[in-house]
Amino acid sequence: MIDEIMDSEYNNVGELFGFGELEKATRHLNPMQKVKAISRMSRQIKGSRRSRGEMEKFFKQLPKHVKQELVKGSLRLADWTIYSVKPITSKTIKMFEPQDDKEVGVRNISNAKLPKNTVFLVSGIILLTGASTAPQDPEANKAINFRTLSTVPAIANGEFSLKANKKQIVPENQSNRRFITDNDHTVQWGYYKLDNPRLIKDEEVLEFTVELGTQFGIPAEQYLYVGLDGTATTP
Repeated sequence: MIDEIMDSEYNNVGELFGFGELEKATRHLNPMQKVKAISRMSRQIKGSRRSRGEMEKFFKQLPKHVKQELVKGSLRLADWTIYSVKPITSKTIKMFEPQDDKEVGVRNISNAKLPKNTVFLVSGIILLTGASTAPQDPEANKAINFRTLSTVPAIANGEFSLKANKKQIVPENQSNRRFITDNDHTVQWGYYKLDNPRLIKDEEVLEFTVELGTQFGIPAEQYLYVGLDGTATTP
């Protein structure tokens, strides 16, 4: 246990290993070893950046079996963007649905759920739009050049929400204009950084919904791309 603590690649190891287990592991150390171990356990989360640093702050909320796998090294943290592409066929567009299958260029999860034993921290959201050059051809729909929402005002003036297991991550009635980053060169197109990132677990159903006030001026071949960006556990 002590070797795992000292060699851990993570900050915030106290929350990851569990303070009860850490106390037992350090009980029989000599004073110098105990000082080193306590120093390692109390290290502040400042070495890690972006969504990884945010994930480390959420170690306490991870399922016990996921913590154990991270400790053993069977799971690690990785950058991940969950994405889905859907056509705009009505005023309500559900970007993740239980009947959805994984398909390269269309979406990278099935059944609107994460893979088993995966925990994902949503740090930011990307929302873009684009037109298919041949809507009836599935291959063409995988080759859409997605652009900022400002190119289609009816979409830009809509709203969005994000839920996991019926619990709100981003409340309803949020303006899509959060994703218009055309003049912000510090972020990629369509990126909205969450000030309040949240965890999603593998058995929780994802719901990202876009609501439009009108379909006026939206071409029949128009599609939406959503990407949930952050850090996930992975083998």
